[in-house]
Order: sequence, then C-alpha cells, then structure tokens
Amino acid sequence: MIPKLHYISQGDSPKQHLDNIQKACTSGAELVQLRLKNVSEKKFLKIAKQAREITSHFQTRLIINDNYKVAKEVKADGVHLGKTDSCPTIVRKHLYSWQIIGGTANTLQDCEVLLDKQVNYISLGPFRASSTKENTPPVLGINGYTAITDVLKTGTPIIGVGGIIIEDIPAILKARISGVAVSEAITKDFNSIKKFNDLLQASSTAEQRYTLD
Repeated sequence: MIPKLHYISQGDSPKQHLDNIQKACTSGAELVQLRLKNVSEKKFLKIAKQAREITSHFQTRLIINDNYKVAKEVKADGVHLGKTDSCPTIVRKHLYSWQIIGGTANTLQDCEVLLDKQVNYISLGPFRASSTKENTPPVLGINGYTAITDVLKTGTPIIGVGGIIIEDIPAILKARISGVAVSEAITKDFNSIKKFNDLLQASSTAEQRYTLD
C-alpha cells in the first residue's frame, strides 16, 4: 500500500531540505520525497544518504525524485519520475524488485501511458498553480480530476499534487483521488501533517462532518 500523504521536500539549501524532512518525519509523515534540483550528482547522493538515515530512523518511506541511480544506491523505497525523466519500463530494470516507481501525469493520456508502463502510483496535477514549480501545465482543479477519474478505471493509486491545502481534501477524495502530495502547505506548518492524515483516512461520514463545520 502506498501512503495517502506524500511530503515533497522543500528548502533554500540541501541542509534545509534535510531539516524539513526531519520535521516531517517527527510530525508523522509516512512518505517523504526528496526533491533536490540544481545540485551535482555527488552532492545529491550525499544528501540522499542523509535523508535515508533520517527516514529509516522514523520508519518513513523515502522516494527519490528523478534520479533512479541514487534511489538504488541509497536503497530508497522508490523513485518518482517526471514527464521528461527516464522511461519507467527502463528504470524498472535497474531497480531492486521491491522499489516502487511513481510517475507524473497532467492528462488522461499521460495516465494511460503510465499505467501501460506499470508504475506503482500516478501523481496527477497540477491541482492549482503552485509556487514550487515553474512552467507548469494547465491547472486541473476538481473538474479536471473528475473528468479523468470518470474514465480511468484503475486500482493504481492516483495522487493529487499542486498547491493542495487542507480545505481541498474532502472534494479531492470525492473526485476519487487516492491521496495527495504536498510541499508548501506542510513546510509552512508541519503540524498540518496530522490534519491531512486524519482527513485522508476519513470515512465519508467524517468527510461530511468536516465539510459542514
């Protein structure tokens, strides 16, 4: 089972990424994605090893963004591949059999391609515009999610991503999205991890209760 809440690391420096990963783990995150950009392979590997030490201590799953070689070397739980990264089918041959692969999708067609390549989860977005990514594709919102999940009949978890906040969760769940990947809202308040988890595990009655508050 893939956890329903993914924390995507954020920070102005590698050290800040690690500090935030530690805070997320301390606050109850079950899965963390290390998303470091514009660093050398050597530096990435060093930070990934430290992230693996932190997450192992808390028994939190670690996903490495983009770099499957680093994911294999540090024995991370898996790798997340963007649309311009390596093909999941090729990456699968390089990983340990127990490591998972996630892929980014923006359209129904993207989802279908990823399902054909047998990814373990699909990260679908952006839900709304996010300050953590540049040059993002068109925003999907609830209507976009519903249009895709209405057609896409799959047991593969679909994870919503892109500027998601606590208040979005009930509607996102109703759109048949399995879980969410969050960066900014959690980095601003690590205590929100418990609230996200509570809502994501919620039954339909709990969701209704939350909506009515």
